[in-house]
Amino acid sequence: MTYGYVRVSTKGQAKDGYSFEQQEQEILSSYPDAQILKESFTGKTTDRPVLNGIISRMEPCDKLIVTKLDRLARNTVEGIQTIQGLFERGISVHALNVGLLDNSPMGKFFLTTLLAVAEMERAAIIDRTQAGKEIAKQKPGYREGRPKKFNKEKIDFALELLKNGNSYKRVETITGISKSTLIRAKKPDSKRD
Repeated sequence: MTYGYVRVSTKGQAKDGYSFEQQEQEILSSYPDAQILKESFTGKTTDRPVLNGIISRMEPCDKLIVTKLDRLARNTVEGIQTIQGLFERGISVHALNVGLLDNSPMGKFFLTTLLAVAEMERAAIIDRTQAGKEIAKQKPGYREGRPKKFNKEKIDFALELLKNGNSYKRVETITGISKSTLIRAKKPDSKRD
């Protein structure tokens, strides 16, 4: 049996060439008979129910297909353990961006090298992100977290509409501010800027 495993961990990935559909098409173009299984789960955790389910039901001579090794594992140790465990059960792994990985010494060397490079790239991205954040903190007006969607004046206007007897639904229609946001804003301990 040939299994195709596709995974996205963030909404941003779905837009950046990692979407379910893009991964699925890539696998099916090489393996039209592959059974595709999808999972939306961060790679930071090793508990991925769909992947674990595939692995548990695979048998010798089965093949696991992924578009890239980082869809299967997020760090070198986990990747080697996962793939080595599959090799020991007679299961092959094909990472489309790399090739078919086998249980030979050269295959193991190639796997270790690739996963180490992928882990190094992720660490570099995290470092660049943190450096960018530190630079942003130096700028006046920097605020941690997601920017506020509505300013104080618009929230106050919406709360005034509520006080004047308008329903939440009507106020939401007029202002675009959701009922849950208005309820939070009405709380006495609510912090609004």
